[in-house]
Amino acid sequence: MRRFISLTILLSTMAWAAPPRTVTLQVQNMTCETCPVVVRKSLQRVPGVSAASVDFALKTATVTFDPDQVKPTALTAATANAGFPSTLKATP
Repeated sequence: MRRFISLTILLSTMAWAAPPRTVTLQVQNMTCETCPVVVRKSLQRVPGVSAASVDFALKTATVTFDPDQVKPTALTAATANAGFPSTLKATP
């Protein structure tokens, strides 16, 4: 009976969860091959981020996150705190 109740609660909360959101950040100050690692790790430490990848050549970071847990401003703050200011890249 407890399992049924727990499963019911879990499923009901999942139904209301927002779908993951993906944004691209334009990242400044990346000058060497180590910089993307620092940027990626700073983003992965933000609660609610499920994936982060950084493209050194394009100076961008692509981040997938739970919009119920984190806002894009927290992502730009995380990179800035690591020494790499960023802005939300406009989507076409």
